[in-house]
Amino acid sequence: MSKTVKKSAKTVQEAIRLALAELKVSESEAKIDILEEGSKGLFGLGAKDAVVQVTSNISPENRAKTFLEDVFLGMGMRVDIDITFEGKLMKINLSGENMGIIIGKHGDTLDALEHLTSLTVNRGDGDYVKVVLDTENYREKRRQTLVRLAENLSNSVVNHKKKVTLEPMSAGERRIIHSTLQSNDQVDTYSIGEEPYRRVVIALKKAK
Repeated sequence: MSKTVKKSAKTVQEAIRLALAELKVSESEAKIDILEEGSKGLFGLGAKDAVVQVTSNISPENRAKTFLEDVFLGMGMRVDIDITFEGKLMKINLSGENMGIIIGKHGDTLDALEHLTSLTVNRGDGDYVKVVLDTENYREKRRQTLVRLAENLSNSVVNHKKKVTLEPMSAGERRIIHSTLQSNDQVDTYSIGEEPYRRVVIALKKAK
């Protein structure tokens, strides 16, 4: 994800600032080569601009790890961060003590941390990287819980002939409910409300 730009300006520092702004990186995330120091000339004549070449040297993995380490340091937590790639999918697994704090209620904290990590990883102009953050296999356990919930509630809707509105869920969790019941020939699912209070409704299929 490295990229190099060349910039010129009246001073070296101004040229560096312009290059860093274009690359959207900090000075610590870049390799800086000064090609021309520049000169003021004599009485304004023969002045030469400074020229620098700046290369971004931070990878998506480094961005993610640095961001998360700073977050956990601020929380006073020691967390092991394991990052693997599957194509453009970055899987980050967290391990340590008190992981329930990081998961939060129904994964709210984990989802928020995943979103912020994704913004950090993709703040440059390289290819988009999808980020999935997990700990203690929470994602799969939650998926299984939602699948069982969807199946149980769909049976309730059919038996009682009354639609059910679920509690607010993230877009990812709503997709699990919709996907689980999409082939059910007795109920339909749809979402209502605005984020972050959007909910899934399970209702009887309307007779055609």
